[in-house]
Amino acid sequence: MYVRRIHKKVKNKTYTTVYLAESYREDGKVKHRHIANISKWPDELIENLEKALKGEKITNIEDLNLSQGKSFGAIKVISEIAKRLGITKALGNSREAKLALFQIAGRIITQGSRYYLANEWSKLEAIEKVFRLNRFTHNDLYENLRWLSLNQEKIENKIFKHRFNNQKISSIYLYDVTSSYLEGDKNEMAEYGYNRDKKIGKKQIVIGLLTDDLGYPLSVEVFKGNTSDTTTVSNQLSKLKQRFGVENVVFVGDKGMVKSIQIEEITSEEYNWHYLTTITKEQIKTLIKKNILQLDLFAEKICEVETEDNIRYILRRNPMRAEDIQKNRDDKIAKIKDLVTEQNRYLKEHKKAKEDVALRKIEKKIARLKLKQILQINIENRVLSLSIDEQAKAKAAELDGCYVVKTDVPAKELDAQTAHDRYKDLSKVEFAFRTMKTTLEDIRPIYVRKEETTRGHVFVVMLAYMIIKYISEALEEHNFTGKYIIESLDKINYVQYEYEGKIINKIPAKFSTDQQLILEALKIKLK
Repeated sequence: MYVRRIHKKVKNKTYTTVYLAESYREDGKVKHRHIANISKWPDELIENLEKALKGEKITNIEDLNLSQGKSFGAIKVISEIAKRLGITKALGNSREAKLALFQIAGRIITQGSRYYLANEWSKLEAIEKVFRLNRFTHNDLYENLRWLSLNQEKIENKIFKHRFNNQKISSIYLYDVTSSYLEGDKNEMAEYGYNRDKKIGKKQIVIGLLTDDLGYPLSVEVFKGNTSDTTTVSNQLSKLKQRFGVENVVFVGDKGMVKSIQIEEITSEEYNWHYLTTITKEQIKTLIKKNILQLDLFAEKICEVETEDNIRYILRRNPMRAEDIQKNRDDKIAKIKDLVTEQNRYLKEHKKAKEDVALRKIEKKIARLKLKQILQINIENRVLSLSIDEQAKAKAAELDGCYVVKTDVPAKELDAQTAHDRYKDLSKVEFAFRTMKTTLEDIRPIYVRKEETTRGHVFVVMLAYMIIKYISEALEEHNFTGKYIIESLDKINYVQYEYEGKIINKIPAKFSTDQQLILEALKIKLK
């Protein structure tokens, strides 16, 4: 072990960096590596260490007092992946940029509040070394969310440019929306709306996510909680054209979002783009009545029908989905049968019980389960009887597992199978939402109230998801969960040595088998 000085001349100035270094053998050759940068140590302390090394009072670092240092594995990997994805460059070099990276890492590793990140979690992680950050409070992190919100458009544009630099820009873009409920009602964007989380009585925000065909996020947008899905589409079209400069687009969205008004806008002279969506079951029935589609065309293998106005309908019946729907219908009928049995027993045991009350109770249940066309309930002599219209039941099952993809993309540009598969790619956006809302980056709990901090918080979650997606895909063949990968990396701590009150952090000589496998798959060498 020895002290090494490296001199670098810039213009008329000479800068000196001082390292604590060591020699080691690898494949029979002597090599050298830096243990720690000690440039900021007092000159006297550096000289004392150098004398101790030369006098062999200290021969190797193990001669110093040893303790476990801070965790650095996960935040170092996150920092490196952020560079590869262009996130670091897009954020810039300011203190706010560093705080943003810290928040992204915090969202991936721990889903605590800004107060927890600043006051507790930061004490466990080597953020001074990795992010070059120190002395900040939770208020600084809230202000950083505002900075992110104000600069989101610029940051997204730079990430987009990095992602597609010198590449042919994909023409297919996926878009979907979700909602995220809030505890309390003080958030400036909170409103009551269609709650996908099934949280009755909770206000929410609506989140729209635009991705490329591989599911990598390009932009995220927060809307008030009562915003309808369809009204969010126009903003996304404008982004693709005005901000990202895309000329050829196939806009992919589900049937609840891409309706006639949205199709008109997508195909208008302003854009002259294409769309790819699905249609409702009622629309399928209408097309069958008009003899545009036929029931016997629905099969496991896709089938295509093209109309005179160049609209293509791609049909398929998913047998597994059909089986699930049929089972679900049978289970609902079984519940009604059980309720009839229960009410008959009650009427028999309670002579004063009213027949019409029992009848209404069952009718209400039938209506709630949407079985009015199939089931008929009657009562005679205080005995309820249930009849099943088998013909109506068979009619209801005709379209089980059936769906239709609708598009105006010419077949020569997008064949039927590819068009079908591209619609199925919307599952990538759904997966992104599940990850962002319920797993590692858990968008909830939302501890912010202002519009700007809410937008900043959601933007942090989107950037965190980009990193998690990259890491998960690199390790896909190993079947590790994202949570296990991050937890494994977060267990990599510096080995900490002390010399006269100064701390020297050293990377451990060995990692666990899985840690080494993860680092190799990501092609990252901790140093």
